Amino acid sequence: MSATALAHRAQHCLGDWPLSCGRTLPEAQLTYLQIGALNAERSNLILVPTSYGARPEDLAWLAGPVLDPERWCIVIAGMFGNGASSSPSHGAMGLAEQGWLVHHRDNVAAQRQLLREVFGVERLPLIYGWSMGAQQAYQWAVDHPEAVERICCVCGTSRTSPHNRLFCLSLRQALTADRHWHGGGFTAPPEQGLRTYALIYASWAASQPFFRTLAEPVEDHVERQWLPHYQRHDPRDLIAMLDTWLAHDVAGGGDLARCLAGIRARTAVVAGSHDLYFPVDDLAADADAIPGAALHVIRSELGHRAGNPHSSPAEQQSLRHIVNTLLQQAPHV
Repeated sequence: MSATALAHRAQHCLGDWPLSCGRTLPEAQLTYLQIGALNAERSNLILVPTSYGARPEDLAWLAGPVLDPERWCIVIAGMFGNGASSSPSHGAMGLAEQGWLVHHRDNVAAQRQLLREVFGVERLPLIYGWSMGAQQAYQWAVDHPEAVERICCVCGTSRTSPHNRLFCLSLRQALTADRHWHGGGFTAPPEQGLRTYALIYASWAASQPFFRTLAEPVEDHVERQWLPHYQRHDPRDLIAMLDTWLAHDVAGGGDLARCLAGIRARTAVVAGSHDLYFPVDDLAADADAIPGAALHVIRSELGHRAGNPHSSPAEQQSLRHIVNTLLQQAPHV
């Protein structure tokens, strides 16, 4: 039986959860997926925070190709706003227009409580994250250096760059420019807004060489392969996650280099050679600022999706090798 077939999906109630924006999320919940068994010492739990738009089951493919579920207890935790954990679509959480903003520090605090209350785990051998998951891994290492032995940050940075910010703002504008937007939500599904959103997203997520390989018009490709992924979400959730991405900064506006210099976890920073969101230079700067960090570059035409290669064995093999190498290294903490 496959590791995915053995997965256990559950929700954990956190109670009323105060957010750093000043709002309180009533009866907050985190949805998570567990693959693999926790050992008697509670020392084999790998945390995988979700990426933008992902529910925990979307990342279950990691079990096997990248992370060994026979050795590790893999917990994939859904961040707030993703539609599985507490989100605007659940009714108790609003958007920035109403004063609501989830920071990754909120996600990390909620994940820490989940691990304590459900698994009795205080210390993690590895946090593995792609994209917004990588952002959360960095936040963990900054906020709780004593609790994190290793982080593997794939195609993500410690602070949202000005160029990356433009990308997120363009997606938000695509949705809020739809005629059904009323300033705090939608009166009907924003079909035109979502189509514009999908076109923008696809143009950044894959690389120029990738699009040259298509045998169909790019607009048809986006309509078939990209648009359905975003149509499954409540558009308010898409906006909430964008706002978390826009606000991401592990230094909270302070000295980023000094903040990263305080990370004690063994760190692997993994860039995609054709990633337009998080280019190699940006990830190299993070790696340079973290003591002992190793920078890896995956050569791939998948662009940003080189870090989430659910159907591409070559990139999977690269990621597995990086993870295995990292896990073989003794922790600093």
